[in-house]
Amino acid sequence: MIAGLLSGQRHDGGFGVHPYSKWKGSHWRLVSLVELGVPRTNRAARAAANNVLAWIAAPSEPMVVAGRERRHASMEGNALAVCCRLGMARDARVGHLVEVLLRSQWPDGGWNCDPRPEARRSSFHESLAPIWGLVEYHRATGNGEALQAAERAAEVLLEHRLFRSRRTGKVILAEWLHIHWPHYWHYDYFHGLRAISLVGKLGDPRAAEARELLRSRMRPDRTWRVGGHKYWREHGSSNLEAVDWGDAHQVVTPIALGMLR
Repeated sequence: MIAGLLSGQRHDGGFGVHPYSKWKGSHWRLVSLVELGVPRTNRAARAAANNVLAWIAAPSEPMVVAGRERRHASMEGNALAVCCRLGMARDARVGHLVEVLLRSQWPDGGWNCDPRPEARRSSFHESLAPIWGLVEYHRATGNGEALQAAERAAEVLLEHRLFRSRRTGKVILAEWLHIHWPHYWHYDYFHGLRAISLVGKLGDPRAAEARELLRSRMRPDRTWRVGGHKYWREHGSSNLEAVDWGDAHQVVTPIALGMLR
């Protein structure tokens, strides 16, 4: 899988498309490479990370609407996480990603890209990856502010029991009750559990229902497999993946077992 994700790499570290191109750009390939445990010394992976940083860490003007910065924070969150895992946490461009995330965090603890003035609550989708990235940065540097920001964002998920409306108690979106791999930037209960585990909150009583859901999804052969909507395609004109993930049981099973243990 790692060889497949690195196939076709160019001299600039990219893959002949924009770093964010779905899903063959270096941004997305790196997330999968890190999830699969590519060594931090892997030169090809670090070259891809530099390709991503040249794009995402470039100066840009923030979009502020009704006093809140609207940002696709999953971009910075994923990029921050993979760079830290590749031993690049001290790079000034990586530090810039942290500054952006801390600056753009909303009062309720998460992030949102919705440009509508009436949007006042954080997005689950946009808050998931920043938790990962900020925790990885804390682990690599000891930065306490990053950890505190990640803990605040995790509270957004816990306040909703990971998938329920605070107001009605109903499931927010039925798709969130499935495991997806790769999930890219999309939220579901499985990745919500992974996020809160990063800040030591996996045993929180508010996550009990989600933990039980995970237990109930174990198959008779003691594996977990993806379900629901598949965000990637093997063939076609959009959302093309570099590799065939199949049902991804080799990846999601050890993650599920690790969380339950």
